[in-house]
Amino acid sequence: MRIAIMGQAAFGAKVLETLTDSGEEVIAAWLPQGKQGGKPDPLRVVADSRKIPVYQPESYKSPDTLREFRALKPDLLIMAFVTDIIPLPLVESPSQGAICYHPSLLPRHRGGSAINWALIMGDKETGLSIFWPDAGIDTGPVLLQKRVPIGPEDTTGSLYFDRLFPLGVEAIAESVSLIKAGQAPRLVQDERLATYEPLCNDAVAGIDWGKPVETVHNLIRGCDPQPGAYAFLRGNKVRFFEAGLASGKHAGAPGEVTAADAKSFTVAAPGGAIRIGKVRTEKGKQDAAAFAAEAGLKPGDSFTAA
Repeated sequence: MRIAIMGQAAFGAKVLETLTDSGEEVIAAWLPQGKQGGKPDPLRVVADSRKIPVYQPESYKSPDTLREFRALKPDLLIMAFVTDIIPLPLVESPSQGAICYHPSLLPRHRGGSAINWALIMGDKETGLSIFWPDAGIDTGPVLLQKRVPIGPEDTTGSLYFDRLFPLGVEAIAESVSLIKAGQAPRLVQDERLATYEPLCNDAVAGIDWGKPVETVHNLIRGCDPQPGAYAFLRGNKVRFFEAGLASGKHAGAPGEVTAADAKSFTVAAPGGAIRIGKVRTEKGKQDAAAFAAEAGLKPGDSFTAA
């Protein structure tokens, strides 16, 4: 089966590596549109090392791009970490269609920040879906899903790199085997269960210290490592990372620093306090304790919302 892989970064590279190592015929790698120059994408590096042709069009909407893609006569398109909007005629070109990786249990958490929102919303479980893309955003029939628990200290980074990345590569390989065997399901998504959230950026990453401590904690870990949930100290933006719910009782007004020691500092929110392990400011990322010492942070000081 002639396979084209579309994607980027370490995930796209690992998918290509895994499929070629297992003997699959990967005929081309397609990179994000219009991003020539700079450091080579890991998918390109792996494709080049295995003498697999690489394509990076100026636009996926171009008729020339569609003609070039169809000329390869692919049987299957695998969309591994694709951030561009790919026109339906291209998606439908391969004889076996296209499959796409999405890091949530569709139809929950459609959109480009699925892992972030599973944490921000306090989900206890998430997973990944391999689905057949259609004209909608993450709306196509599901081929298979894998589930993973969300631990109380998980972040977006730990969920992705420790579980959803390796499990996703395995799921794509499993999906290819099912397609080759003619046993790949097309399970229609239940629209009654669908949610769609916006990209997780600074528009949603500002901390409201007046919300329950669990809600604030979920926001911080959902924005870790990007974009970093933030508040202000004396007018300066501070982003928080490696957060955990503090043990014991912490009396303090919302946003008030209740303790600072050699490893971290804690900030109060209704129902408890949050221990902060690292911060990032305009000077860069540093340990919370080093930041506290540098900023003269002490119990009684307060972080505020924008």
